[in-house]
Amino acid sequence: MHITRRRPDTRQGPAENFTGTVWLDEIAAPAAPSRLRMFNVHFAPGAHTAWHRHPHGQVLHVLEGEGLVQRRGGEVEEIRAGDTVWIEPDEWHWHGAGPRTFMTHLAVVEAAADGTTVDWGRHVRADGRPVSARPA
Repeated sequence: MHITRRRPDTRQGPAENFTGTVWLDEIAAPAAPSRLRMFNVHFAPGAHTAWHRHPHGQVLHVLEGEGLVQRRGGEVEEIRAGDTVWIEPDEWHWHGAGPRTFMTHLAVVEAAADGTTVDWGRHVRADGRPVSARPA
């Protein structure tokens, strides 16, 4: 057993992967052989991820606020505190806060054998339409 009492500093989500203000807190990144990664992600109103996918899928558990999530080809769906979202492996998707509220969720992923946890694509508007020419 290992108890973590000090965590890495909170860091801002990079502009190439997020629209708006997003803060990331690493919760868990255990040593090998574990490939688990967990983050507490804080989205300001209207902030969201770019399109992205995870090699082994992703679990999102909304802790507070209201948000939006969309998988490629699907409708934009509302999510609220207490909701848990399972995103399939390699499913392109985006998620973030609703337009009027903050949203915080736990994000849990499993890294691939090479350590990769995410493949980023282009930015989107909150309706899922692309806003840049980045490939995805």
